[in-house]
Amino acid sequence: MSSDETKPVMSDETKPASGATRKHTALPKAQILIEALPWITRHQGKTVVIKFGGNAMVDEELKAAFAQDVVFLRHAGLRPVVVHGGGPQINAQLDKEGLVSEFRAGLRVTTPEAMDVVRMVLAGQVQRELVGLLNQHGPLAIGLTGEDAHTITATKHFPRIEGELVDIGRVGEITAIDTGAIETLLDDGRIPVVSSIARSADDDHVYNVNADTAAAALAAALGAETLMVLTDVEGLYEDWPHSDEVISRLTANQLEKLLPELASGMVPKMEGCLHAVRNGVRTARVIDGRVQHSILLEIFTDEGIGTMVVDDDPRAAAPAAAEPATERQNP
Repeated sequence: MSSDETKPVMSDETKPASGATRKHTALPKAQILIEALPWITRHQGKTVVIKFGGNAMVDEELKAAFAQDVVFLRHAGLRPVVVHGGGPQINAQLDKEGLVSEFRAGLRVTTPEAMDVVRMVLAGQVQRELVGLLNQHGPLAIGLTGEDAHTITATKHFPRIEGELVDIGRVGEITAIDTGAIETLLDDGRIPVVSSIARSADDDHVYNVNADTAAAALAAALGAETLMVLTDVEGLYEDWPHSDEVISRLTANQLEKLLPELASGMVPKMEGCLHAVRNGVRTARVIDGRVQHSILLEIFTDEGIGTMVVDDDPRAAAPAAAEPATERQNP
């Protein structure tokens, strides 16, 4: 048998892919990176405050994806700060202890006994788990509560319900923010993870502070580029419950007019967004925490997801020279 006869015959199907073909299969990944480049450039060195809550807090895959997103932001040159509540975990612990979960005006009624549970769950359970997930990717995250270093100070909050001020227990209204500890951590390359508990401005009590409100106050005090609020809906609906059309972008004035019509659970989130953009935060966004990597989709893609709130000043809403030209359109 000749040497030619011993050579295997290869069809087009069995021939190895050429270098050009191999490179082509990776092209979509390269395109994703290129799309993200202008957004990464724009956000370099900027502080981003992220309120972690909703279903993302109880679904294991969503928790892991959230931690990956936050670490990606840090390595992409941003300065992420995470603020968390712990509604599902607090409800579960209150049930175990035979205590009733009650909400009024979208806020948890917090008796002294419930406050002990809130403090234990937020600082001892939720925060520790979140710090652990982030630190799987390196020694990055450090947990603190609003009590630590007087980061959040509050006085007793009395919401107005049907025209009357109502006592809902140890619920705090933020009176002061001290960003010193958080800024020190950020300057050291760390990721602060803040539990929404505040020290009292009047006595030695501690207060339960709504995490959406705490995140907005911290974003404003830090001069953050953006506030991101993770929730269990796609964003702010235009005509709920008659339509599931999401408002992709609106101004502070437009949001203020909508507030009286919103469901109670959305009120603290949207009030937080309004406070943030009216106090120097360039954009505030409500995004669907049920979507894996929703943070990266919102910050680093042209389309974005959820609802973005901007200030009424046209200069605040208009794209800056270094930004991508694909800012969202008005609803």
